[in-house]
Amino acid sequence: MKRKLCGTLLRLMGWRVTAGVVPSDKAIIIGVPHTSMWDFVISWLYYTSVGGRARVMIKKEMFFWPLGSLLKSLGAVPVDRSRGATLLRQTVEAFAVHEKFHLAIAPEGTRQRTKNWKAGFHTIARMTGADVYLGYFDWGRKEVGWFEIFPLTGDAQADVSRMKGFYRSKGLTGKHPELYTAEE
Repeated sequence: MKRKLCGTLLRLMGWRVTAGVVPSDKAIIIGVPHTSMWDFVISWLYYTSVGGRARVMIKKEMFFWPLGSLLKSLGAVPVDRSRGATLLRQTVEAFAVHEKFHLAIAPEGTRQRTKNWKAGFHTIARMTGADVYLGYFDWGRKEVGWFEIFPLTGDAQADVSRMKGFYRSKGLTGKHPELYTAEE
């Protein structure tokens, strides 16, 4: 029932789904371009409509009543962002305690325009053995899905640069196009 409802809502909003659930049990799904809180809504509707459950890490301060229960039901995992090492440990632990865990991450790290994409996904993937998939939500074409698995090398910055090049080649549009760039 929930799958059908989410699929119907996406179609009514004019969106087209281009891929199903990623096939790996442990996965990081990159979400680009991230220019609006609506990206979460579209992504959640999409992944739920295809039978998946993606998790997102959200600062623990957002888990107050009644929002906390709603966020958890949507797949949000509360994390303490005050120290990077703590956040990394919490994320690795979340992967360890679940047989199947799909984590959605926006490497831009903000909804504002930035050239400096974060490589935290790289560290998490290497520590957990999770596969990395290149996901997207294209507001110009109204398409949402994932393109392919993204093989990592030992060089996080080179991988981020290669990832940006891939996304540049796709000509994606954010909800707020002026806030997105995949340029170096």
